[in-house]
Amino acid sequence: MQERINAAKVVPEAYRAMLNLESHVRNSGLEAPLLELVRMRSSQINGCAYCIDMHSKDARAAGETEQRLYALDAWRETPFYTDRERAALAWTEAVTLVNQGHVPDEV
Repeated sequence: MQERINAAKVVPEAYRAMLNLESHVRNSGLEAPLLELVRMRSSQINGCAYCIDMHSKDARAAGETEQRLYALDAWRETPFYTDRERAALAWTEAVTLVNQGHVPDEV
């Protein structure tokens, strides 16, 4: 798979801002497996095969199980995720799909 766009070359200022955000997230205290679930779920919603592939590999390296990765797009219907992970996935979906409305207060 090829990346669709080289953001570092096309929009370097935006790319640097994304790197700063990524640095903040990595230093937030959230555990790597949870962060990779969130990244992978947003990539699924965005339909980016390159990112899904990358984040699934990173999730496995962080200790994530195959079963949980395979069921991620149906996380609401499976017993494999904790309440904390479900909250993070709900937030991820709401923010990723913000163009369809707004992030509800309950999320």
